[in-house]
Amino acid sequence: MTKSSLNDSDLARIRSTNGFLHPMQATGACRGRGATVLPVSDMKWDAALPEIPNNRQPKREPAAIGVEGSCEMRSPPSPQTIFSGCILALGLFAALYVASSFIFPVVLAFMLNLLLQPVVDLLGRLRLPRVIGALLVILVGLGTFVGLIAALSVPAATWAQRLPEGIPRLEARLVVLSGPIQALQNAIQQVEQAAGTSGQQGFNIALRPDMGLTGALLAGARAVLDGLFTTVLVLYFLLVSGNIFLRRIVEILPRFSEKRQAVDISQQIEKDISAYLLTVTAMNVAVGCATATAMYLCGLGDPLLWGATAFLLNYIPILGPLFGTGIFFLAGMLSFDSLEWALLPPALYFGIHLVEGETLTPMLLARRFTLNPVLIILSLVFWFWMWGIPGAVLAVPMLAILKIICDRVGPLTAVGRLLEG
Repeated sequence: MTKSSLNDSDLARIRSTNGFLHPMQATGACRGRGATVLPVSDMKWDAALPEIPNNRQPKREPAAIGVEGSCEMRSPPSPQTIFSGCILALGLFAALYVASSFIFPVVLAFMLNLLLQPVVDLLGRLRLPRVIGALLVILVGLGTFVGLIAALSVPAATWAQRLPEGIPRLEARLVVLSGPIQALQNAIQQVEQAAGTSGQQGFNIALRPDMGLTGALLAGARAVLDGLFTTVLVLYFLLVSGNIFLRRIVEILPRFSEKRQAVDISQQIEKDISAYLLTVTAMNVAVGCATATAMYLCGLGDPLLWGATAFLLNYIPILGPLFGTGIFFLAGMLSFDSLEWALLPPALYFGIHLVEGETLTPMLLARRFTLNPVLIILSLVFWFWMWGIPGAVLAVPMLAILKIICDRVGPLTAVGRLLEG
């Protein structure tokens, strides 16, 4: 019997509950030891099975929690397994921190692949080759990104020039806070003196004398361009290859239950994360449009800049809107003479976020994502410490992927239960 590669229809049949293989039909490929592993395309599907006595009926393996039709939770792993997992996790996090300049663009490419893969599949159903479809999707995305930066560069530079001129106005407006700020500084100095340290010490920051502001900006721009090139390159080949990694994993796994579990996990991750990213992106576009309209109506100026700011900050749950409220508060202080009008932009922005973040988005995502809010905050803080603002953007999708995997892998069901909201 000749061996053939798996295709998308084989993966769909593996995941289907109607495609259950009897051990006798699998000719030892799924459960036997030392037998030749047959491709799924060579196995018999939905054939009529001979009647087998009840005492000889094959027993199906218990399903993990999170799979439909199962309500059992497996016992937690042994302490040795937990200790080994902790050691592995510490080593993995250390590698992620040290090699962040390489790993983050790759992780971002995989996330964008989950978002853009349905678009490439749609173009493929329209008889467009995957090579051309992937290239077209990436070019459209890059063109939108570059056009957005070009449109926002002029108003952003204008506000940057206005900031030094508005500092005296900010100091005059915030004079009521000088007393609490001074009291806080005195308290910090007293704590430092009680701990035996001098309040004058602070942190020692080493600056390179040969690198000025221009050199720092050029170095940062080079790092961003390197990461962008890596992301685009990896993303293109991921979009072109499709499900090639899943097919190879299914061919390697010896048991049919493991094959079906791998297909189920992969397709569930792609389905849920794609829905999450599409929903969040659509809601962020709505928030950006509403913010731009509100800022235009209240007379703040440059509504496109503020709409784009609200759009980008809304990708960071909780922390992004809080930071955005502070930005709109400073913009209002710099733009309006009256304190009531200066408080109007942050109030409008906070109201828009309240409607979106507390009503619309939870209603749309409640069926797919029920994550522990405490763990969401910890994940945001952790990945912000690891990778900065881009890490905070990817914190929630990575936490959702972890929960999907834990819900469908038997020894990790307790962890998945812990991640549930």
